[in-house]
Order: sequence, then C-alpha cells, then structure tokens
Amino acid sequence: MDTLKQIFSLSLILASFRFATPLILAALGGIFSERSGVVNIALEGMMLIGAFAAVYGSASTGSPWIGVLYSMIAGLSFAAILALVCVTFKANQIVVATGINIFASGITIFLLQVLFGVKGTSPIVTRLPAFRVLGVRYNPITYIALILVPVVWFIFFKTHWGLRIRSIGEHPAAADTLGINVNRWRFISVLISGVLAGLAGAHLSIGDGSAFVREMSAGRGFIALAAMIFGKWHPFGAFGAAMLFGFAEAVAVRVDFPFIPSELISAIPYVLTLVVLAGFFGKSTPPAASGEPYYKGEK
Repeated sequence: MDTLKQIFSLSLILASFRFATPLILAALGGIFSERSGVVNIALEGMMLIGAFAAVYGSASTGSPWIGVLYSMIAGLSFAAILALVCVTFKANQIVVATGINIFASGITIFLLQVLFGVKGTSPIVTRLPAFRVLGVRYNPITYIALILVPVVWFIFFKTHWGLRIRSIGEHPAAADTLGINVNRWRFISVLISGVLAGLAGAHLSIGDGSAFVREMSAGRGFIALAAMIFGKWHPFGAFGAAMLFGFAEAVAVRVDFPFIPSELISAIPYVLTLVVLAGFFGKSTPPAASGEPYYKGEK
C-alpha cells in the first residue's frame, strides 16, 4: 500500500516533468529532423556532447548560462556533421548516426582526461538556478521544454516553414517542383534537432546535476526517439509519450519496491521503450520519405 501511495503521489507526478525534460527536448528535435526526411538516431550522441560542453562552459567561465550556450553549439556541430554527410553527400543515415554516437562516447571520455584530468566524473561546476514547485526542483530548461511544445506545434501546423518541412518529408519531389529547396530545409531541420538535443544534455549535467559523468545520457536519446515514434511525430503526442517515460524513470528512481532488486526497477524505462518500439501500442507510420536521400530532378 505504501508503494502505491508513492507511485500515485503528487510529488512523483511533478518529478516526472523533471525526468521527462531531456526526453521532451530531444523528441522535439527528432520531430524536426524526421519530419524533414532525415532519420536522426544520433540524438544520443548530440545529447552526450551537449552535456559535456555545458559543464566545460560553466567550468571555464563560471556561468552556467554560457554552459547552456556551449551545449547548444556542441549539439549544433554534431548535427552539422550528420547533415553534411547524409544530406549533402547522401550517405546512409543510420550508419552515420551510429558513428556519431560512438564518436561522442569516445570524445567525451578523452576530453574529460585532457581538460579535467579525470576519467569518470568531472569536477563540480556552477549549475543553473532552480525554483521549487510543491517541493520539486525545476531548472529553467524544464520550463523552456514545456514552452517549446506548443511553439513547435505552431511552427509545424500554422506556418509556411512547418508546411515546407512536412512536405519535404512526405513527398520531396513534389516540394521541389514548387520551388522548395529540399536539401537546404533538411539541413536546417537537422541543425535544429542538434540544438535541442544539446540543450537536453545541458539539463542532465548542469540543470539536474552539477557535473558530467561519462555516458550520462544513458540511452535517453533512444528513449526520446521512442517517445517521438509513440507520439506519431507530433509535438503534443511526443510530449505525452515523454511524460510517460519520465514517470517510469521517476518511479524507478524514487519509489521503493520491497523484495525487487533496484537494478530491475531501473530497467523500467528501457523495457517500456522496447515495448513501444515493438508496436504493442499500435502501429506508427513515419513520414513517407524518411531515411531516403533526395537527388534533385528525381520524381
């Protein structure tokens, strides 16, 4: 009974927003990329490099806000690599994104040793300010994530920019005949996804914490992809799915289950991800041209 009270307590529900913040941001970034036709499984690597850059920026300048800026630039840089290789040079998107994830894992460990002289955890740095709501600590990135959900919805469904992105993801040849530069808009969309994923990383390292820990993204980029798919590539749908995953993580972290190993409880968000990706909650249809490079002139 005490366990059920913990699960359905108001404090746990409110904590879900904090745990869901990086998932919301990365899922919104994934929507930009995949709605334009580029599969971006490199969100994990972009989030990880963003988390490291945020700590480095805060440590080197003393300002966590500069750290946030560093995180977005780092995510943007990795997204530029993905866009250049996949959009401009037409390389396989899954292979390139996988390489970026591996590179991000290695380069952050290397930079930890070079810049901080440690192998696992960086020194403590200045973190973002926070405000408590009913006992739960929220940093500004959480509020930004919540504001961005309706903003991204408005962009996609109420502006010409959003219409262009959706059109190149569904039928790029038709969009091309209307004068839309398909590859330019894909490039821009991937860059936006990198900025949002980098911001998600900043939440992990200097928003929710105050240090960088190797591999601290811990698969959240992939969970965000699952949230995006579960939400059917829609901002509000992705938000709802991210909140579900955030609630699962909050339960795993904050609720005590007697007679159940803590390692098994910690696996709840990842098991839920597998269930979603396996299609047990219904089939999700991606944009028609998702994952396909566009060659100008093809119909």
